Amino acid sequence: MNIWPVFLREMMIFGNRIRKPGYVVATMMTPLLYLVTFGLGIGRRFSVEGSSYLLFIVPGICAMSAMTNSFTGIATSLAVGRLHYKSIEEILVSPVSYKTIALGEIAGGAVRGIFSSCFILVAALFMGASFPVDPFFYGAWVLTTVMFASLGVVAGFNARSHEDTSVYSNFIIMPMSFFCGTFFPIDKLPPAINWFLQVLPFTHSVACMRAGYRHEAIHPGHLAVLAFFCAAGVLLSILSIRRSLK
Repeated sequence: MNIWPVFLREMMIFGNRIRKPGYVVATMMTPLLYLVTFGLGIGRRFSVEGSSYLLFIVPGICAMSAMTNSFTGIATSLAVGRLHYKSIEEILVSPVSYKTIALGEIAGGAVRGIFSSCFILVAALFMGASFPVDPFFYGAWVLTTVMFASLGVVAGFNARSHEDTSVYSNFIIMPMSFFCGTFFPIDKLPPAINWFLQVLPFTHSVACMRAGYRHEAIHPGHLAVLAFFCAAGVLLSILSIRRSLK
């Protein structure tokens, strides 16, 4: 199984885009606004869970940027290439397996998510935050990008129009960005709401990355849930590619 040609295609597309300053600015603008607004505005005045609010939201916003860009980048690329330019058909008719296509596209989406969220970590350094050194932080970071890049592949191959990918963004990605612990701890919420949020994968992404960022012990259950959703996402992406050819 050689995913390199599929991955290289996505990296060539991504490389062409990052050469345009407007694309880079648009990719990092929203999470940077959140970081500056909350980090500099109130980050030093309040403490949450025994640390400053700045240290609380940095891993959350980093996870949010990784989730958003790993999903949006690959979902948009696949939807446009499949529906408008028909370029994805060249890959589908080539002698490569569905698994190879899925893994190559997921790897491309993961790189997009990691690239965009790196700016958050660098910007946080100038605000007085530290750079994460815990390997669990980076493990959770990669799992997050893989998980939502897989969802991007599912969305890209199931979209019937370019606008269909926005349905996933508006009803799945955006709500999780705000309610899964990015900006506030969820343990004080009513039990029913807390239980529902624990079912969502991004809750566990934020929990793992925050614990790793602050050098705290990571609950094995969070990592187990992340691994499960990653495996399920990869499987669904393979099934979506197979279904699109029928």
